[in-house]
Amino acid sequence: MRIFIAGVACVGKTTVGERLAALLGYRFFNVDSEIERYFNTPLARLQNRCLTAYSFSLKAAEVLKHILSRPDSADCVIALPPSGLLRGYWKVVKTVRDSRIVVLDDTPENILKRITFYDDDSQSIEKTLSDREKRLYLKDIREDITYFRRSYERAHLWVDIAGCGPDDAALKVKDAVAENPSSWRSHASERPDQQLP
Repeated sequence: MRIFIAGVACVGKTTVGERLAALLGYRFFNVDSEIERYFNTPLARLQNRCLTAYSFSLKAAEVLKHILSRPDSADCVIALPPSGLLRGYWKVVKTVRDSRIVVLDDTPENILKRITFYDDDSQSIEKTLSDREKRLYLKDIREDITYFRRSYERAHLWVDIAGCGPDDAALKVKDAVAENPSSWRSHASERPDQQLP
């Protein structure tokens, strides 16, 4: 089975996804890291070369197809970017049989605590936020949650990880996936693309 982990930036998709994969004995893939490896280019630089978010999503979808074609991806956990249930990504994800799409949900305040900054070469940088910057980032996080919410309705389930550490969050996702029937797959893929951004 393939388990796709979706959610806004810094909600914990990579950390929880890695722990979940370890719990299940699955392979873990982070789509952003795989994009950088595939194109041998830092993500920000590749995004800057593309004229639109849509053209970037088409390139990124190539990488997702490549991941799914690999023999070692038959049982895996895949951390999607925030737009992972939109555009080119969605065209690939919705065709995958025997899969579950899980959205990680948390409060904007908790997400802000996890925020990480990177330069154009994907190197993490230290940054201390002022109170004003924290307010602005909280506003951005809330806007992202609102913007992506409709696309996340395509998921099979949402898991609230507020107050959970990474290991507890991974256990929560594992239990939620085990409890949900496979019939949800067809329900999620019936939603029309044209209604979403």
